Amino acid sequence: MNSTKAAANFSDLIASELPYLRRYTRSLTGSQARGDKYTVATLEVILKDRSSFENDNPVKVNLFKCFHAIWSTSGQTFVDPEDSLRSRAHGLLANLTTNSREALLLRTIEDFSLEQVATIMDTNIDEVRSLISKANEELADSFKGRVMIIEDEPIIAADLSAIVTGLGHDVTGIARTHTEAIKLGRDHSADLILADIQLADNSSGIDAVNDLLELMDVPVIFITAFPERLLTGDRPEPAFLISKPFHEEQVRSAVSQAMFFASTDTLKA
Repeated sequence: MNSTKAAANFSDLIASELPYLRRYTRSLTGSQARGDKYTVATLEVILKDRSSFENDNPVKVNLFKCFHAIWSTSGQTFVDPEDSLRSRAHGLLANLTTNSREALLLRTIEDFSLEQVATIMDTNIDEVRSLISKANEELADSFKGRVMIIEDEPIIAADLSAIVTGLGHDVTGIARTHTEAIKLGRDHSADLILADIQLADNSSGIDAVNDLLELMDVPVIFITAFPERLLTGDRPEPAFLISKPFHEEQVRSAVSQAMFFASTDTLKA
């Protein structure tokens, strides 16, 4: 295989995993803009030196490992200490166990094995287990709020409601259509929106959320079977995204992460 073809194949492999790195960096930083800055920085490093991919690890593992090397050496700082709100976010993050949120997101949202998480974070499996446990404890205690659920499948909506209330949050209501969502948003304020992409009347959950964000300034977690379609970097996109079918731990993790950032008022990109 000539070098040009090899380079093209390598680029295709990276491109196929890039939406998931975008999802992870956004969840980690709390916004599309800050997350994408880290994604771009990771790609720039890889373009200069591919040696970190010369092993038997899956491409996705190596990609995330490259990001973590940058994230760690940058001091994990994505807030401006001169801004009082972002300074508060930085202070809250400083009180969390180092690398705990990272381990939780890698395991639950990105669905890496414990061994893969350990490889990405350059640690061992026992430490990963400990970090995940710490993250669940610390994030659960960070903020309790009100959650609006937009979901047209009754069983899924009930599952989401049970998970949210199990974390100590209140559910303001469940909307099945665009119209119901807007009415619910007008009647009850929320701290977080949990929304499916496709609603019962074939309306768009994205359109419903966009209209709701004119009424309230809150984080949104989208649920979709096709996350890569919402992670192109071409337009304003969600910082928090769950793939269908989802596991309870994925929802718990995403809600805890989003609520943590909601408590700092720093979610604007």
